[in-house]
Amino acid sequence: MRIAIASDHAAVDLKAELRDWLIELGHEVADLGPDTRDSVDYPDFGYRLAGVVADGTAERGIALCGSGIGISMSVNRNPDVRCALVSEPLSARLAREHNDANCVALGARLTGSDMARACVAAFLETDFAGGRHQRRVDKLSTPPVVLKSQTEDA
Repeated sequence: MRIAIASDHAAVDLKAELRDWLIELGHEVADLGPDTRDSVDYPDFGYRLAGVVADGTAERGIALCGSGIGISMSVNRNPDVRCALVSEPLSARLAREHNDANCVALGARLTGSDMARACVAAFLETDFAGGRHQRRVDKLSTPPVVLKSQTEDA
């Protein structure tokens, strides 16, 4: 499988570990950076990851930062990407099965190495169930236009 992986400075070590592990498993892995622990802005790397998943260069993406929260928010700014912040294998499996997540985010300061591997394995091994879930997934890429007047109190 073609997998892209990106992080911020807080998750460089976990990114390198997961990258090497995925390569050992036979996956083609694109490491989108960064390469050092020098401070960087997670949105830059989240947007880069979302771009290669959205355009089909990578089939799946793995986003990492200290908590996983910030980078997942930046990845999800792309309407063609569905990034789920996970902390254990069940949520990773359900993100794929029910939500057709094409990216997963993890927090390097919150998730240990073994748990991160278990989450990534569940994410990569699970297929989208389709069926009743498809119409909901379709709505994620085409949100309705909400006019300001519709949100103001009368």
